[in-house]
Amino acid sequence: MSTPRDRWISCSVFLLFCASSIPRPGIAGLRQEPSPQRYFSGLEAGRASLAFFTPHVSAGAQPFLEQIESSAEALQDYGISVVKVNCPKGDVSRYCGKENALRKAYLFRGNILIREFPTDALFDVNSIVANVLFALLFNEVKYIETLADLQNTESVLKGKSNMVFAYVPATGTAEHRAVMEAAFVYGTIHQFVLTTEAALLKATGSDDPDGSSAWLLFCHCQRATDPAQPCRRTALAQPLTLLNIHRHLKLMGAPLVTEVAEDPEKVSTVHLQLGLPLVFILSQRETYEADRRTAEFVAWQLLGKAGVALLSRDLVDLNVLHQSNVALKTPEEGMPIQYLVLEDTDEIITLVEDKNKVKQIQEDEEKEEEEEDEDEKENNNQDIQDDQVVEAVSRDKKRELPLEHVLVLTEETFRSSLSEAARTVVLFYASWEAVSLAVLRSYSEVADHLKGTPGVLLSRVNCWDWPGICTQENVTQFPTIKIYGKGEKSMTYDGMWGTEEIISFIMLSRVSCPLKLATMGEAEGYLRGEFPPELSSHHHTSLLGVFSAATSEAREAFEEAGNILSGHVMTGMYFEDDDLALSRKYSVSPPALLLARSGRRSVEGISLPKQSVQDVVQMIRYELLDVFPEITVQNLPQYLQLAKPFLILFSDGDISQMESKEMLKLAKGTPQQAFVACWLNLKKTPVGYGILRTYFAAVPSLPVLVWVNLQAGGQVFQFPPEQSITEVNILSWLEKLQAGLEIPSCTLSEEDWKPPLPAYDFLRMMETAVPELPPHTSHHPGDMPAPHPPESPGGDTAIQEEPSQESMAGKAGSPGRDLRGTAPRLAAKEKQGRRHSEL
Repeated sequence: MSTPRDRWISCSVFLLFCASSIPRPGIAGLRQEPSPQRYFSGLEAGRASLAFFTPHVSAGAQPFLEQIESSAEALQDYGISVVKVNCPKGDVSRYCGKENALRKAYLFRGNILIREFPTDALFDVNSIVANVLFALLFNEVKYIETLADLQNTESVLKGKSNMVFAYVPATGTAEHRAVMEAAFVYGTIHQFVLTTEAALLKATGSDDPDGSSAWLLFCHCQRATDPAQPCRRTALAQPLTLLNIHRHLKLMGAPLVTEVAEDPEKVSTVHLQLGLPLVFILSQRETYEADRRTAEFVAWQLLGKAGVALLSRDLVDLNVLHQSNVALKTPEEGMPIQYLVLEDTDEIITLVEDKNKVKQIQEDEEKEEEEEDEDEKENNNQDIQDDQVVEAVSRDKKRELPLEHVLVLTEETFRSSLSEAARTVVLFYASWEAVSLAVLRSYSEVADHLKGTPGVLLSRVNCWDWPGICTQENVTQFPTIKIYGKGEKSMTYDGMWGTEEIISFIMLSRVSCPLKLATMGEAEGYLRGEFPPELSSHHHTSLLGVFSAATSEAREAFEEAGNILSGHVMTGMYFEDDDLALSRKYSVSPPALLLARSGRRSVEGISLPKQSVQDVVQMIRYELLDVFPEITVQNLPQYLQLAKPFLILFSDGDISQMESKEMLKLAKGTPQQAFVACWLNLKKTPVGYGILRTYFAAVPSLPVLVWVNLQAGGQVFQFPPEQSITEVNILSWLEKLQAGLEIPSCTLSEEDWKPPLPAYDFLRMMETAVPELPPHTSHHPGDMPAPHPPESPGGDTAIQEEPSQESMAGKAGSPGRDLRGTAPRLAAKEKQGRRHSEL
């Protein structure tokens, strides 16, 4: 924002320019002296004056006298007096001699002659003012002829001052006058450079092949500190007039990006005051760095065409759609601010350059909203989708997710955030993908449950906005949860996506696995469920490995297996001198496993022969399974991995104590547990009804016992409903099955369940290549400023270091061409994800 003092100075300079640019009739500013002696005696030190000496006036000299008299008032505005000196008759001195009279005009500073002008070079007011100012500013305005001269001047100015480079086809023109008048005012702020060489104009990239038009460049040399890089240049797009130059220099001196923390309706910048629009990039705390880089990138592209401001949603309460990411304020009085949803920065450029684009975008958004409303009505009537996850997300798409306890990570904050807590949990997801959005709901519940837990930080990365992070972290599917510990290898979660399962994994990952126990008392307490403080509120099965000094190989395998299973199971390890006492108590010999299931008092002893790490992992996973489990959606995959037949008791509610006892006896008595004996509660897991309909066409009377062998043709057999469910009856029935004496109720299809479409490499689709353009143009997409506070491109604030080409090449994907963090990308606008664009 400009201060009142700055605005007063600006207005004063502007009025001065206006006054000096309006031609006036008459000779109010012309001084007349009766003699050369009188003129020279009145000269003041340091004051400039333009004098012409007239012994007599011929008819041919009359046009010159009229023009120089007309220029008197214009030059007076710059402290230059125009004096007509009458030469006495017969004076043959240097200035009044016959051969010099009215053929030359003389420019003095004090009593020192600066320049002699032939009268034919002063043919009108423009040529007089331009040549006089050019002569007075000769040391301030450099005239150059070659490209090498221009490059040398740039090199001297880099890191110090900006340069205004002007080309005029000839001196003494109106454009030349405009440049000189601007240099008179701004010459102490910027270095002015002038040329009339058309070849040099072509070398700087002008579109004018013959050099017939004047041209002006503002060169941002104050920001360029790399000797190998040319200064960034912004051309004046309007004709070369005094007012246009003044306007251009004011825009170049304004802050590149204005940070706004107030109602945008009240914001006023120099751009709006000069009749240009102001673009607001809507930001939020989590993506501030990326949004600021985006704003700076857009500002460089729109420099001289529009202003750019960064508006923080966290500091200003905006009553607009959350997915709006760009706002446009026009200088017209009474025009409302337009809030829009744009895809990338190219649309912002088009928006400014094409005024009709605003109306078109608004019409498109209104049309999309109408289509969504129609689709929503249709979905409400059908209430069904091809995919159940998509259906659930679509049904709840208006629901606001409580994600205030989940930190949003970007390319700038990802690495630094991993060191903020002992454990950083990161959810990698895609904001347009249904499963990701479904998991994000569970994740928000996890964050709410674990808020305030010391040493645990929950965060998320939207891979659609930040594909580089996900590629570096080897995230090849969505969603993915990883846990990062300080100085440790990251852990990837591979369990179910329920809230309880994720919480259990996070909490278990906080404890060393295996936990090394030093005393007999610690080992006994561990088996009783006395866990470390981090797990005091959680119930887990305790698995203790007991080893002797002679079983180091098995101990090492167990230790490595514990590392693999970290987050999934609680393991401990005891190998002290009194390990035999612990072994004798539970009737096992080292190496052995002691298993204390959650909620049970008994401890099971299991022999652990010398095996590979993978064998130990498989053994532990198997032993953790219940003998007669209740099958749920969450644990079904674990039992399917056993690749054994299923003996399932379907029940409408809890099974009776008698049935549970008989089934448990059957499960424990089966040699090598050749099948999985289990039960399914249809009240807790209603998907079981669909399973029964697939087996029998209609749901039979409950409870019903079913044998399913997926590995042997998918045959389904029903236990005779007239028989009671006892161990003896079931074993007898199973013998008949084995002998082929029973007829299956149905045979399941062998057709594989495959996705209807092939998989896509979404990460590759998301990567956007940034084209390489010459670094000296003002529209260079790759010349992103370093993430420092915005500054004035004209050098009115602190100097900001310009990144080199090498550093920019290393950040080819980072300049923010897409409105990351501020808007959904193109695919995010699909219907199932549109309402979640705030993610």
